[in-house]
Amino acid sequence: MIEMTIPSMRCGGCARGIARVCAEVDPAAKVKADPRTKRVSIDTMQDRAKFVQALSAAGYRPA
Repeated sequence: MIEMTIPSMRCGGCARGIARVCAEVDPAAKVKADPRTKRVSIDTMQDRAKFVQALSAAGYRPA
């Protein structure tokens, strides 16, 4: 399980965008993104660095 905070996540649209980016890294990942707390949980076996790189490239840099 990967946990991270994404300060730029402000709304449900951002949360859906984050989920789409994570699905590109691992289509089997289960993603929970909460714009209120700015927290993202990713249930995956992939490496955290892959998600950080993909999210940062999409404009959702983890803190």
